[in-house]
Amino acid sequence: MKSRTFISTLILSLMTAAPAAVIAESEPPQISLEGLELVEKTRRGELYADPEVDWSVYDQIQLESASVAFRKNWERDQNRYQTGKVRASDMERIKTSLSDLFGTVFAEELTNGGYQITDASGESVMRIVPHIVDLDVYAPDTRTVGIQRSYTDKAGRMTLKLEMYDSVTGDLIAAASDRREAPQRGYMQWTTSVTNTAEARRMLQNWAKRLVELLDDARSDKTMGQ
Repeated sequence: MKSRTFISTLILSLMTAAPAAVIAESEPPQISLEGLELVEKTRRGELYADPEVDWSVYDQIQLESASVAFRKNWERDQNRYQTGKVRASDMERIKTSLSDLFGTVFAEELTNGGYQITDASGESVMRIVPHIVDLDVYAPDTRTVGIQRSYTDKAGRMTLKLEMYDSVTGDLIAAASDRREAPQRGYMQWTTSVTNTAEARRMLQNWAKRLVELLDDARSDKTMGQ
């Protein structure tokens, strides 16, 4: 079915943009706890979906705010190895900024792609709930008083998890996960909040553009029939 073709293409395309930092350690179940089927698995992530979904009906997106969580022991490791100490306020600032950036970037790309962003539920509305987890900023800007400079050859990594729901029924129709690491530059660069934000924007734009392209393909295929 076209829905299965779309989901397979989605997971494969989301996985090809950047090198993975972490390889899945165990095989995922064939059926999720929510009853979705495992459609595809790669070393960077997996995707579950309802194979009976008619993707052609969705031309509006209800985009929820992204939750953000750092990788385990990130604060401890930063404060052990870095000069500038990370505080709870630094972590909250980074999480809020990344969540806001996600909303801006995805709304821009979806709107540019012809999808209407809406706050209301409806028959043509897909609700997307994003989660950014395992966030690892290699050299965070802690805004420490005095001159503090950190040099890295890449900005960091994070995992994006998307849950897609029918906005009327509340049914979970797909769930994707993709781990991504910023590309290695091949040279050391002074890392600041500006460079970290620019790299995060590029990663988010890549995810958003691919989602738009694949939603377009799925809706066109379904509209034309089989």
